[in-house]
Amino acid sequence: MEEQMLIEEIKKLKEEKNAIILAHNYQIPEIQDIADYVGDSLGLSRKAADTDADIIVFCGVHFMAESAKILSPNKKVLLPVLDAGCPMADMIDAEQLKIFKKDYPNAAVVCYVNSSAKVKAESDICVTSSNALKIIKSLDSEKILFVPDQNLGSYIASKAPEKEIISWEGFCITHHRVRHSEIDTVRKNKGETKILVHPECNPAVVEKADFVGSTSQIIEYISSSDDKEFIIGTEMGILHTLRKNNPGKKFYLLSPALICYNMKKTSLEDVYRALKEEKNEIFVDKEVMDKAYKSLERMLELS
Repeated sequence: MEEQMLIEEIKKLKEEKNAIILAHNYQIPEIQDIADYVGDSLGLSRKAADTDADIIVFCGVHFMAESAKILSPNKKVLLPVLDAGCPMADMIDAEQLKIFKKDYPNAAVVCYVNSSAKVKAESDICVTSSNALKIIKSLDSEKILFVPDQNLGSYIASKAPEKEIISWEGFCITHHRVRHSEIDTVRKNKGETKILVHPECNPAVVEKADFVGSTSQIIEYISSSDDKEFIIGTEMGILHTLRKNNPGKKFYLLSPALICYNMKKTSLEDVYRALKEEKNEIFVDKEVMDKAYKSLERMLELS
């Protein structure tokens, strides 16, 4: 089916079935353009919780669709490509977290949203990259177990020295590949051009950046800046939104490694089939869902 025909069919199916399409900033441009809402994990979580749609088509990766199901248990949540996963989320499971918690019985357990429903169920609260620092600073506990991203944990620790952050040794394989030497090279070639990176990058990269933030924070920073050129240190999918929102500005990717292949798996054809056949529905065990909901709900309240 031709692209324009696919787009028209998707729009028709959305209306017929009272469906909404949510897409992460890292999705391919065609998916972002067909979505009803494009955003980061926090924005997508809020949309999933608030929508009146009967069906949520989640264009992202598995843990995101799970979170949408937890926040909207009575909705049908569809993930167009079931094997669109997150290696970071797979770096810890619920059993590993239970053992980790036993070693630090008085610590608050904070999980990054990039985690499975079962890990969220074993956590006191969930966070995203855009609200992690604010939420962790607000917690009464001085000792924090943070899973699974060691890089985000390191960034939070640097900004909240009053907290003892004990991080699991997980990481985003896309952001973790970026090297601080790439920043040095860019500095030589682009002079004073601002370098903006995601806190999932390793500490040596974060330390050398001009701005560190989530995808939504990077988007907001650029929209309010008078600068005309920027170096972007997060997954390349964000460039589509940046160029649409800022036609007079130029953007350069910090590293060619900044491609998440799982985020790039979803096509218009996949969205069309998911909607038409209502296939690839996401289910979460009731007991797990109830416990994970508390973790996500608390995050949304504190955000």
